[in-house]
Amino acid sequence: MNRPTLRIGALAALTAGFLVLFMGGGARFAIGLTLKPMVEEFGWDRSRLGDAVAVYQFVLAATMVLSGTLADRMSLRLVLGGGLAASGVAIGLMSLIDAPWQAMLLYGCLFAIGNGLASVIPVGVMVTRAFPGRVGLANAVATSGMSLGQLVMIAALAAVLVAIGWRSVFVWLGVAHLVVLPFVLAGVPRRGDAVARGSLAEANGLTVAQAARTRQFWVLLLLYAICGFGDFFVTTHVVAFAQDRGIGVLVAGNLLALMGLTGLLGVVAAGYWSDRTGPLWPTVLSFAGRAAVFGLMLLDQSLLSIALLALVFGLTFLVLAPLAVVFVRDSFGARNMGALIGLLTMVHYACGGIGAYLGARLFDASGSYDGAFAVMLATSVLALALTAALRRRRAVVT
Repeated sequence: MNRPTLRIGALAALTAGFLVLFMGGGARFAIGLTLKPMVEEFGWDRSRLGDAVAVYQFVLAATMVLSGTLADRMSLRLVLGGGLAASGVAIGLMSLIDAPWQAMLLYGCLFAIGNGLASVIPVGVMVTRAFPGRVGLANAVATSGMSLGQLVMIAALAAVLVAIGWRSVFVWLGVAHLVVLPFVLAGVPRRGDAVARGSLAEANGLTVAQAARTRQFWVLLLLYAICGFGDFFVTTHVVAFAQDRGIGVLVAGNLLALMGLTGLLGVVAAGYWSDRTGPLWPTVLSFAGRAAVFGLMLLDQSLLSIALLALVFGLTFLVLAPLAVVFVRDSFGARNMGALIGLLTMVHYACGGIGAYLGARLFDASGSYDGAFAVMLATSVLALALTAALRRRRAVVT
């Protein structure tokens, strides 16, 4: 296969990965956008939807381990295409719910399974195969689809929410998934593409069991756990928190979109930086920024401070997603990249479910998010301390 053909195939794979994550980046945050109007219509406590988000996180986490293993062994067209189709059907059916158990089934289980299959893990494997010399930047560009999806889709859906209600938000999300599906399938490399598969298939690397015998593996698991804990507390509750502080629904929804814009900048900068210096310093800066804004929320909750929360937290939000590929490749090798990234991401999302659930429970108990912000500050400081134990060189089995 000649070089121009390879280049076109690589760019097609990158575009397909970007589209998959663009859809996921918008759809998974719709529950945060619609949380307040949904509970007000039905008279539920916020923890009823918090339960659905927590289940989503745990099911998504389990599915991501599977998606990583499948990405190492199966057709990426099947994994990504099947996941995108399942996500679209499940999120569209959310428009019909009238009981908490339905949200638990559709969003918490079915959407989570589809979202886990069409996720950053198989996309990361696909993009790394296509761009072996620019792993950090290429994965950052693909992952920026999540930020741009959050920016564009949440801004549009906030307008839909104001104009025609929360049910229409889920209808349009379902339609969008199915419209994008054929374009994704056209860009994903075929299973028989030996060039796309060869570079990782022949690579050296530790098995999952061998990686689990290293300190680097456990430090990374803790960092990704803390990252997810904060991520999904903020994205689930920031719109409702802003509305509680007197901010209108459209402006509050656009704060979530603003996080998508700054996340786009943060993730691309982190990927570019990691290709030159390694993934450690982008990680340090990410957790330092989080500690700063969580501390600010304990001191002041004015509109300006909430905007700073969205701005700064957004810059850190997706930073660790492309860095997971770099951490795994540099620490453990590429042979079992999908499975190892899947484990990191599983822990990230499982702890994200705990963060979303804890935020809802603490609010229901006290009428305030102050306790949750204090917990998030403490865990961010802990993560900063843990970065001192990370190593840039290949981990050695002990």
